[in-house]
Amino acid sequence: MKTVSLLLGIHMHQPVDNFGDAVDEAIAKCYGPFFRTMVRYSDFKFAVHCSGWLFDQIRLKHPDIFADMAALTHKGAIEWISAGYYEPVLSAIPSRDRRAQIKKLNDTIETHLGVKPTGLWLTERVWESALVPDLHVSEIEYAVVDDYHFLSSGFEPSRMDGYYRTEEGGHPLALFPISQALRYALPFFSVERSVNTVLECARNDDSAAIIFDDAEKFGLWPKTHEWVYEKKWLEGFVEAILSHPQIVTRHYGEYLRTNRSRGVAYLNNTSYFEMGEWSLHPKQTLALEALKQQVGSEYFEKMGVCFIKGGIWKNFFVKYHESNYLHKRMLGMSLEQERFDESTLESLYKLQTNDVFWHGVFGGLYLPNLRDNAYRYLLEIERAHTTERTQFLYSDIDMDGFDEFKMLTSELCVVTSAKWGAQMIEFGSLQSLFNWQNTLMRREEAYHDKILNPSAHRAHGEAKEDEISTIHHAAEAVDEALKAALIFDWHPKHSFVDHFSDAPFTLEGVRHANFREVGDFANQPFIFDLKSHCFKRQGGIYHYGSHPTTVQKSYKADRNALELEFACKSDYTHPLHYGMEFNFHFAHPHLVTFNGRLIGEGLELNALSSLEIFDEFTQQHIKFTCNASFDLRAVVLHTVSQSESGFDLVAQQVCFVLGFSFAASLALSVRLEVDCV
Repeated sequence: MKTVSLLLGIHMHQPVDNFGDAVDEAIAKCYGPFFRTMVRYSDFKFAVHCSGWLFDQIRLKHPDIFADMAALTHKGAIEWISAGYYEPVLSAIPSRDRRAQIKKLNDTIETHLGVKPTGLWLTERVWESALVPDLHVSEIEYAVVDDYHFLSSGFEPSRMDGYYRTEEGGHPLALFPISQALRYALPFFSVERSVNTVLECARNDDSAAIIFDDAEKFGLWPKTHEWVYEKKWLEGFVEAILSHPQIVTRHYGEYLRTNRSRGVAYLNNTSYFEMGEWSLHPKQTLALEALKQQVGSEYFEKMGVCFIKGGIWKNFFVKYHESNYLHKRMLGMSLEQERFDESTLESLYKLQTNDVFWHGVFGGLYLPNLRDNAYRYLLEIERAHTTERTQFLYSDIDMDGFDEFKMLTSELCVVTSAKWGAQMIEFGSLQSLFNWQNTLMRREEAYHDKILNPSAHRAHGEAKEDEISTIHHAAEAVDEALKAALIFDWHPKHSFVDHFSDAPFTLEGVRHANFREVGDFANQPFIFDLKSHCFKRQGGIYHYGSHPTTVQKSYKADRNALELEFACKSDYTHPLHYGMEFNFHFAHPHLVTFNGRLIGEGLELNALSSLEIFDEFTQQHIKFTCNASFDLRAVVLHTVSQSESGFDLVAQQVCFVLGFSFAASLALSVRLEVDCV
């Protein structure tokens, strides 16, 4: 009779400074009942990784749960697993920050629980071999990755029941492959089927059935709280495992010390398969899914996984320029950390939290509160190094080949971009630590195809009587009303965007971004003159022919104000309409007022000489003054993201266009002044 080692681990994480009610729900539905159940079974050995911020939230605010965690630790039931304290994707941050974040979490666990982790949970299972030397310095002996990492690198599925050895530069590391079969079985299958899956995953005597997965599956995912606790799945599973004659629960470190490796392994730069799909552009994602169906699931699972794969995690910086910009701002701050005090360094580490940089089934980058938090940490760092004099920086901040112009005053952080039409791409208040330029394009995603072409997507069957649907296979309810919200932008949603049209700007034209554009300035690069701080583009007006046109934009910032000097000269001498587009992010856009009026479903104001925006959330006024009268067209913009409950509308940014009429030439002076109430 064979003896199987069950290596079971759970990963607990909440984004840093996540909404309190979201954390409370996770604790009430998942973390609390999980440990209240497990504390009754101290003979069941398992591993736990908990990101540092959540660890401290539980320790300080939920001492009863932490007491259960501590009791299980002291009785030898829990093996603690490390990672970066604020849960960064380690390959996306600099080497010294990796080491510092791992050390911070290790020290926290050792201080409060008396044990020092030697294993590593790889955030989002993003693997790059360059991590190994830093893990070695951090005294990490092993890490857990998916079996997919091995299979996509050419390893046999039958050899996924143990660990392998890898190295980088002579520094060794053991790697455990997490079983996909177990990830999809626990806790969704019945207890009996789950136990059978454990036995199937370990084929030889004393081989290992390996699972390390999100704790949130045990109570927080849809339908799981009732299934796991009210119907007592967890209790039944633990008792079945403890009483099974062929299964022994063990810690990863224990198995490592008492069993030989399966051999040497070198893995692709990869994560799990779904992540590779999500990091592709939409048409590529749909094509990849079609290819999988074409070759068939049997071939794909046995052989095709070596050849059919998606992109890498860092492709999210290619797919979303907003993510790339925030990431490169973080890297720039990291290079300056020698002058940081302890508090500022902590802001840098919080900024490295992974959730905001990517988007998959859950909100991620699409969640405005996560982006708000990230920019708050960034602005905390900036505020720590302000002076009375305005500081200027001209460099390629986001590393895309075009330079940005940064102006840091005592109260504002403003960045403009040569690539994106000399537009403002960051507009942060150092008083409220809020970035009003924290906006997203409305862009096509692969899952929109389920709304636009529902007949092309086969409905998922009902779950069997002895299982519940996983989040990846649950059927989505397609809301026909969402189709009207699927509007895709043809240029990034920054501010000081230059539009030229042969007709006045209307609310619907602004909302749908479908007004007739006759210029080439909204999404084309400008040239920057460092001495004059002036951006310039020699483009054209394309209306009844091609007409050479030059636009110049010069920015100046001082304390709480930003000024723009705009000049346009064109060979086209007939009347045209110029629109200066702004896209501002607000925490509560429906409470924001424009000259005392709420936006509602859209706002039109004519013949203005000034505009005052009041942001209720930050309690700040943004005052526009201009040397010419203008018309205002303002709408609330929506983006569509996907979450565990289906498709969600995110409406936390406002698009408004200041409209001017001109012929041949136009000169404008615009001033933005920010004041607190």
